[in-house]
Amino acid sequence: MNDFTVTFWGVRGSIPCPEDSHRQYGGNTSCVEVKCGDHHFIFDAGTGIRSLGRDICCGGDEKQIDIFFSHTHHDHIMGMPFFGPNFYPKNKVRLWAGHLLEQNSNLHEILCRYMAEPLFPVPPKVFSANVTFHDFNAGEILEPYPGFKIRTTPLNHPNGATGYRLEYKGRSFCYVTDTEHVPCVPDRQILELVEGADCMVYDSSYTDEEFPSFVDWGHSTWQEGVRLCEKANVKQLVAFHHDPCHDDEFLNKQAQDAEKQRPGTLFAKEGMVISL
Repeated sequence: MNDFTVTFWGVRGSIPCPEDSHRQYGGNTSCVEVKCGDHHFIFDAGTGIRSLGRDICCGGDEKQIDIFFSHTHHDHIMGMPFFGPNFYPKNKVRLWAGHLLEQNSNLHEILCRYMAEPLFPVPPKVFSANVTFHDFNAGEILEPYPGFKIRTTPLNHPNGATGYRLEYKGRSFCYVTDTEHVPCVPDRQILELVEGADCMVYDSSYTDEEFPSFVDWGHSTWQEGVRLCEKANVKQLVAFHHDPCHDDEFLNKQAQDAEKQRPGTLFAKEGMVISL
C-alpha cells in the first residue's frame, strides 16, 4: 500500500457550483488531503472538507489531523464548521496559517469572526475536539512530526496567501493556490519552493486568454503552471481551483490542450487520487 497519497475533495475556487454541467470535475471549493503513513495533512477547508470529514470519521479511532490554510478567504474556510472530526473529543486538530501575523491578526481571531452572529449561529468553542491554532510567517520551515518537513513561501494574492511543500521519505508534494503571476516574469519564490517536486497543485483559475480580464484578482493560469513546472523540473502538474464558470465541457477542452503542451498534466477532479 502506497504511504503517500493525494486525494481531491474540493477543486473549485470562489464559490460552490453544484450544477449538472459541473458533475465531472465537481462543485466543492478547495480541499486536498495528503495521507503520509498514519498522518492526515489537509490543505484548505472549503466545502469539500465536509465529505472528507465523514470519510475520516468512519474509522472510529481517535485522529490527529493537521489543516494548512493557503489563506482565509471565504471559499477556503467555509467548510470548517462542518468538518466532523472537530466534534469528537478524542481528536486532535491543529490549524495552521502563514499569512496573518504580518496583518497583526491570527487564525483563531479570523475563525471567531467568521463563526459569529449575524453570519453564523455558533462560535468555534462548540468544537469538542482538541483544536489548536498555529500561526507562522510564510517562508518558515515547519516540522509537524519527526520525518516530515513542510517548506512555505508567500504567494501573490490580495490579503496574502501561503504556498506549501510537504516532504516525506524523499518525495514531495506542493500546494500552490491562490497566486497571481506576472506575465513573462516567473515567480522566483514559487520556483524555489517547487524545484524538483514530484507533484505541484497549481492555481489554474483562468486560461492565458482570459487572464488579462482578471488582473489583480489574485489568480493564475494552467499555462503558467506548465511554464513553472518546465523551469523547476516538476514531475506532475495538477491544475486546480477551477473557476465556477468553467463547466465540464470547457475543462475537458483545456485538459486536452494541457496534455498536448505537457504530457501527464492533470486537471483536478473531486475524488481523484494520486500516489507519489
